[in-house]
Amino acid sequence: MTEVLDINITKIERSKLTDISLENIPFGKFFTDHMLEADYENGEWKAVEIKPYQPLVLDPSVSALHYGQSIFEGIKAFRQENGEAVIFRPYENLKRFNLSARRMSMPEVPEEIFIEGMRQLIELDENWIPTQAEHSLYIRPFMFATDYMLGVKPSETYKFLIILSPVGPFHAAPMKIAVEEKYTRAAPGGVGFSKNAGNYGGSMLPATKAKEMGYDQVLWTDAFEHKWLQEVGMMNIGFVINNSFVTPALEDTILKGVTRDSIITILKDIGIKVEERKLNIDEVVEAYKNGTLTEIFGMGTAAVISNIKKLKYKDFVMDFDVNSFTISPKVKQALDQIRLGKTADKHGWLFKV
Repeated sequence: MTEVLDINITKIERSKLTDISLENIPFGKFFTDHMLEADYENGEWKAVEIKPYQPLVLDPSVSALHYGQSIFEGIKAFRQENGEAVIFRPYENLKRFNLSARRMSMPEVPEEIFIEGMRQLIELDENWIPTQAEHSLYIRPFMFATDYMLGVKPSETYKFLIILSPVGPFHAAPMKIAVEEKYTRAAPGGVGFSKNAGNYGGSMLPATKAKEMGYDQVLWTDAFEHKWLQEVGMMNIGFVINNSFVTPALEDTILKGVTRDSIITILKDIGIKVEERKLNIDEVVEAYKNGTLTEIFGMGTAAVISNIKKLKYKDFVMDFDVNSFTISPKVKQALDQIRLGKTADKHGWLFKV
């Protein structure tokens, strides 16, 4: 049971919601009326407050801007059929957030600030949760170093915030993916498993080059042979081969996706064999050629499930008829029904606001 946290709350005088329609709202462009903010100083978290959404005032020397100590998470809240607001698996995101914090030599955020602070913030801005299909309230907890000085060392002070954004579908259309062979996202011993800002900054050039070729994102491969598959952009990836779901095994180069874990659980619930193992691009090409590769889809909080209609490796292009996919729509429907309260939450994934 999460401890009840006494948070100082300052409310806005007039909600921005009166000027915004939540129908078909673009991803990550609009933010709710309030945000949560807390500071870490002298070895403890203090000054936890919820206040009107507003700009931050920072010194030009703030450590995060120079040395990259910055981490974040992505979570979603949903409006169920009975009107209740629920957050999907926030404790798993708390675990991953603090895993990222440890790897980046940052302090962990206590459960009562992360979970209870999030609950109180959403409770205050609950009217911002869209009710339309494929819509939700995206939750962005993040933390960054705030020492005002230059010097390559862990900061002694940090700021933790949570902001909320009503969102529509992230990737409405099936995706086209290019296998990356030159650039590297992560190597063993690195920070690939942590959700730190630098991982995403470093991915932008390869993604831009893929888009210039007509593709939406890259499928990352290992740093040594560029053969062993890792993840796609902001998502984990899975393949249906010989009626089994095959996904790269978690290593320190791959983010431990909460959506990935949820989908694997659902697949097992409905009787689909799951293989978490090392997966080589040559095996994927061979499975495509012999007709045993029938589906590919990405898995992530933002997109949930993104079907992949085209996969390019070197000069070989694999095309897929996403309308023939049977497993990905079945899994997505099962996940949606749990989130919206249409079926029982037997795994205890939903946290009520």
